[in-house]
Amino acid sequence: MSGYRVQNPATGEIIETFDTATDTQIDAALADAETAYREWRERSVQQRVEVVKRVAELFTERRDELAEHIAIEMGKSRAEALDEIDFAASIIDYYAVHGPGLITDYEIPSTVPGRAYIEHRPIGTLLGVMPWNFPYYQVARFAAPNLVLGNTILLKHAEICPRSSLAIEAIMREAGVPDGGYQNVFASHDQIATMIADPRVQGVSLTGSERAGAIIGAQAGKHLKKCVLELGGIDPMIVLDADDVADVARQAWEFRVYNGGQVCNSNKRLIVMDDIHDRFVAELTRLAEGLTPGDQLDLRDGEFVPLSTRTAAETVDEQVRRAVAAGATLVAGGVLSDGPSAHYSPAVLTGVPRDSASYREEIFGPVATVYRVSSDEEALELANDCDMGLGGSVFSRDEVRAARIASRLEVGMTHVNTIAAEAAELPFGGVKRSGFGREMGPIGIGEFANRRLSFVAE
Repeated sequence: MSGYRVQNPATGEIIETFDTATDTQIDAALADAETAYREWRERSVQQRVEVVKRVAELFTERRDELAEHIAIEMGKSRAEALDEIDFAASIIDYYAVHGPGLITDYEIPSTVPGRAYIEHRPIGTLLGVMPWNFPYYQVARFAAPNLVLGNTILLKHAEICPRSSLAIEAIMREAGVPDGGYQNVFASHDQIATMIADPRVQGVSLTGSERAGAIIGAQAGKHLKKCVLELGGIDPMIVLDADDVADVARQAWEFRVYNGGQVCNSNKRLIVMDDIHDRFVAELTRLAEGLTPGDQLDLRDGEFVPLSTRTAAETVDEQVRRAVAAGATLVAGGVLSDGPSAHYSPAVLTGVPRDSASYREEIFGPVATVYRVSSDEEALELANDCDMGLGGSVFSRDEVRAARIASRLEVGMTHVNTIAAEAAELPFGGVKRSGFGREMGPIGIGEFANRRLSFVAE
């Protein structure tokens, strides 16, 4: 079934459905956003951050209710749902505290007699097209900096996240964002195109697939609108050596299966040196064996959550089957549940041929894919032999050796001896087909800013 709905992926049960917006409603939302922008941009940044600060507080106050929504909607465990909400609140709070300092006007030297300043000003209404894998975090990192800056937001969320998207809108309104300043829209694909084309929208941010990014990017380009695209990745995790191979393998496994493996910057390619490869795979296999499908609302030890939808689980199953047909080995896991359930048991895959189509595919599910290499150069060459470039990591007892390889990764985020450093103050984004632009940290607030020159002659 398509359309906006709440559908428990553990059972396939459709709990509630929502109507797609009418064209009249979309036009009204655009008008309201424009009206709100004219008022919101005139408030002082201090007035705006007071509202944004309250948004963060409400996220924290309602964390149990918010967690329940996404656990039912997209299958996240309650513990991971609470983690996400806390992270989202920290991002919103970061911009409430640090935002004003990040957009303060500053003077630059000028050879022309006078004083030259760089200002940071809003540009108008922005459209956000957000995915289901982190329903709150994705919105927080887009909406918070832009509200502080003075932009207004139209938010088109994933079709399986209607309750959480409405809950965010309610929090924004209660916190004091003016009517029209943040609006959830249950828009269709055609209506997304209409909004991008509309002169009242000045920018668009999408987190999603390469295919969606190409479409949104083309529409934004046609209408000369700024866009930020975060399009996933097939991130390498290079393991050169380790004092405790099993411990590094455990770290790799836990990050790879986090959120059902449905994470853009997950360590989707584990590139392991020959002399520790077998021990590494053995530990992954031990961790993968004996797991059983669980209820994400009451998950017990040894159980795993469903993927977001039955279709998502079937897609991952098909990808693994094609890899095996091409010559890979399914070492453990990889069982698709019967019936309407979206459970797919976390898997370990080795020996994917470099010349196969499977080697180039992102598997958006809990599949740890391991590659064996025998030199630093081979590891680096394999890591960079990828159309995407979101993040990457290198592990070694020799930090200098690891840093040397990490510095040559063709990605937007490099890490040494940790898979992914994530915090409100750390920018997130990639290169190549992983998209362009950055979210979070001091960079994120500048993506949709008019960095205006102000010159006063002597």
